[in-house]
Amino acid sequence: MNAVTTSPAPDADVVLPCLNEAGALPWVLARIPAGWRALVVDNGSTDGSADLARSLGATVVTEPRRGFGAACHAGLTAATADVVCFCDCDASLDPSLLIPFVDEIRAGTSDLVLGRRRPQARGAWPVHARAGNLALARMLRRRTGLRLHDLGPLRAARRERLLGLGLTDRRSGYPLQMVVRAADAGWRIAEHDVPYLPRTGASKVTGTWRGTWHAVRDMRRVLAEPPGRPVPSNAAHEGNPR
Repeated sequence: MNAVTTSPAPDADVVLPCLNEAGALPWVLARIPAGWRALVVDNGSTDGSADLARSLGATVVTEPRRGFGAACHAGLTAATADVVCFCDCDASLDPSLLIPFVDEIRAGTSDLVLGRRRPQARGAWPVHARAGNLALARMLRRRTGLRLHDLGPLRAARRERLLGLGLTDRRSGYPLQMVVRAADAGWRIAEHDVPYLPRTGASKVTGTWRGTWHAVRDMRRVLAEPPGRPVPSNAAHEGNPR
């Protein structure tokens, strides 16, 4: 009788929301740490991003519903590793920077680790995007007491605990809702500096004042949500809320 072989579980899953990022994918995927799995969530690309990602060894998840949060959550629900990371797919952030984040989660010293973006070149972080981020950080501090400086996309946490937060935003408010609900649940949240590079291609969210305004509006809506009952640390996922 032939033995049944199974693929070893990845050391960590990295969720990479993707909308027309063919120009950045080779750089990003080449920096996924050994033993980790890249989950490229194709959110309606028309530039061949999905096929390119597969050819480079990534697992491709299709999410037809447009929205940054929709793509992130599709990746989270497709993940199987104990620790799940998130990273933009535009080459502005190096996914190998997530290694100490994951180590911190596994060591039990933090429950959610965030990257504080530090621009490495002029134009890496437009003034309007930085101003919007600063305003949101201040509102977050008033809402939760957290003294964070950034709500950036580079982050890591345990998969089951993330699913237990019951995140519902499927647009630009998803990253903020994750932090707000984690804070309400009493999670230990850490923030560490990471280099932020000029992105490849045009930003889908904060590339313009209009896009930034829509993102801030989505996030203000999240901050207006009344604090709910804290989510237990061992809460189980009960499905993908829609």
